Amino acid sequence: MSVAKKDYKRITTKSLIEMKAHGEKISMLTAYDYTMAKIVDTAGVDVILVGDSASNVMAGHETTLPITLDQMIYHASSVVRAISRSLVVVDLPFGSYQSDPKEALRSAIRIMKESGAHALKLEGGSEIKESIKRILHAGIPVMGHLGLTPQSIYKFGSYTVRAKEDEEAEKLMEDAKLLEKIGCFGIVLEKIPADLAKRVAESVSIPIIGIGAGGGVDGQVLVIHDMLGMNNEFSPRFLRRYMNLFEGMTTAIGQYVTDVKSADFPNSNEQY
Repeated sequence: MSVAKKDYKRITTKSLIEMKAHGEKISMLTAYDYTMAKIVDTAGVDVILVGDSASNVMAGHETTLPITLDQMIYHASSVVRAISRSLVVVDLPFGSYQSDPKEALRSAIRIMKESGAHALKLEGGSEIKESIKRILHAGIPVMGHLGLTPQSIYKFGSYTVRAKEDEEAEKLMEDAKLLEKIGCFGIVLEKIPADLAKRVAESVSIPIIGIGAGGGVDGQVLVIHDMLGMNNEFSPRFLRRYMNLFEGMTTAIGQYVTDVKSADFPNSNEQY
């Protein structure tokens, strides 16, 4: 029997758990600035991730490692000012939580106080459980992130699919159950086999959000620049492009240049 979808006026961590229980898929996209966040929120996306992927798409770095805590707070506060419905989750950046739980809590408190975000996301499983527990104990909601964890790129060596071997798959399953047990409200699974992701989603009560993890999970997340086709150099198998904004924007900007050079812009109706 189908269950009527609840109309959430404001998405909370509790809302996401209810959505999973009712079989309603969860939508999640990144945003890093006020204007884009306003569009994403208005379109009805459930969760906005202020990802450390801003290091790539906003600053042009090859990895997520260079972005700082101050920069994440800047991006997060810009996003929070734009939203009225979406839940805003912010990545704790590399180096802000790995060394010890006290540092992790200090970083978490700074983001929550200075940006107004609703929750945080941390990469890793058992190796960072004490940091997660310390943050949760302070009343701050935490989302986990397993599978391909971009902050560990130099450990992995490449952005390849993770957990294809039994040992790594078993560790991922154990970590997912651990994150649920200690109180995480959800987990992102990145670039792992679809059948494994489905089994994880079926094994825990908290929402599993996939990126390159198949359709058997509880929701999906993409980097907005990728799904809108703003980056024509990035085309992984898991990506579905909904527009080709790179082409559309370059055409529009090129026309503007032509109009300025030819003195067609501004015309008599476009001046005082």
